[in-house]
Amino acid sequence: MNYKDSLLLSWKNIYGNKVRTGITVIIIALGIFALILIITAIKAASNSLTNSFSTMGSNAFSIRYKERNINFGHRQQSSTVKSNKKSVAERRSNMGIPIDYTEATLFKEHFFFPQAKVSLALRGASGVVVNTNIKKTTPEVNVFGSDDNYLELNGFNVAYGRNFTLTEVKSGMSVCMIGSGVAATLFAEDKSKALDAIVRVNHLPYRVVAVLEDKGSSAFFNTSKIVIVPLNNLRKFSETQNTSYNIAVKVDDVKKMNVCIGEATATFRSIRKLNVKDADNFYIDKSDSIAETLLTNLGFLEKGTIGIAFITLLAAAIGLMNIMLVAVNERTKEIGLAKALGATRKTIQSQFLFESVLISLMGALVGIFSGVLLGNVVAVLLHTGFVVPWGWVIAGVFVCFAVGLLAGLYPAYKASKLDPIIALRYE
Repeated sequence: MNYKDSLLLSWKNIYGNKVRTGITVIIIALGIFALILIITAIKAASNSLTNSFSTMGSNAFSIRYKERNINFGHRQQSSTVKSNKKSVAERRSNMGIPIDYTEATLFKEHFFFPQAKVSLALRGASGVVVNTNIKKTTPEVNVFGSDDNYLELNGFNVAYGRNFTLTEVKSGMSVCMIGSGVAATLFAEDKSKALDAIVRVNHLPYRVVAVLEDKGSSAFFNTSKIVIVPLNNLRKFSETQNTSYNIAVKVDDVKKMNVCIGEATATFRSIRKLNVKDADNFYIDKSDSIAETLLTNLGFLEKGTIGIAFITLLAAAIGLMNIMLVAVNERTKEIGLAKALGATRKTIQSQFLFESVLISLMGALVGIFSGVLLGNVVAVLLHTGFVVPWGWVIAGVFVCFAVGLLAGLYPAYKASKLDPIIALRYE
């Protein structure tokens, strides 16, 4: 009997015990399913985070009055990894002074760096309703005030219409640019008809000068459901004592980033009248820093998932070994007959090892397939592409192969050691 015959006989035994095989396959599949499901969901979330928080690109940064803190898994993380706790504590003690309009405009006027562009922005109301005389949106539109550089520095393109002019920004005219989602709701028949139409944003009338292209929204930020108005227009209606302006800077070459950040820091320190020994009371926020922090947190979740999957597979290996031992007892007479007809110990061992490995690999296939499918439900919800974590899929197959091999070693050894005469008399 060669290996091919042993493999066919193993498959026949697996097929002949469907209930037992099915239960074992499910046990194996659960461990791989949990791993692949969460890894796939993490990959989808990672893609969405990258799209959400890296819209300005790697050659841009912003100046904020404080660090953005992220609550994730009951842990609070700042948007960068800190290496010096003392300096961080000192800097945080100086934070909390909002960037006012005068400081923001002074920076834009006095910051000179070759091929760099500066944009000022102010976040307005969120969850507002935009309507025409006929239709209205749901209360989930976000309003932003900006200057004429905002679109370029935040990765927006104009689908119909034009950008703000300097006159519109400075005078605070009641014009606006709307996202594709807003246009699709209010002008479903033809988005281009939004141009020059009058819409009411939180009950205030604005003339539409542009419809923005959809640049790929996510569950973290819907870029299609926004309204952008001139900065000075938003100042008239929404500026409060705690309002802080966001300053964005973009350079033409990523290699100039560090130098540009140094120049921006020096310029803004001067505007804020800080002494040489004073710590910065503002924060330089690189465009992809939030995504990096959240991805780090997702990495911890990934490691936890690996631990859970390992425990599950260990339990599955023990269960598979017990089932194979039961199979040895049930087929004792069959083993004795095979030995009497000339089957070697090696043949008997290979038969049981093949059976154990095949069951384990079947569990791997079921777990991987179902894990990828259900994990991509998250990808659908986050509006990202179909995700297949190929590295983990291949690793899962190898792990299940090893589980099946290890679980089958002792039962195979026990079967091969049976005395054929005693085995033939076994009842």
